[in-house]
Amino acid sequence: MDIVEKALEFEQRKHSFKTTSERILASREVKELILGVNEVYKRDRDAKLMELMKRLTVIKQKIEKRLKGKPLVA
Repeated sequence: MDIVEKALEFEQRKHSFKTTSERILASREVKELILGVNEVYKRDRDAKLMELMKRLTVIKQKIEKRLKGKPLVA
């Protein structure tokens, strides 16, 4: 399966990660996908690939925000 196809499939998947380990695995997977798409982008310079990377980055940020949790207030 092509890296771009994998990225599009990940983007369409339901993102309800119940456990911390699921969130960690999803964060690692999306990071791998972003880096893979970036390698293709370096060769092709296709604007659609850049948009895909941006959308994946938003998903990754949401996952990582949920991983960090709420800050403790003194």
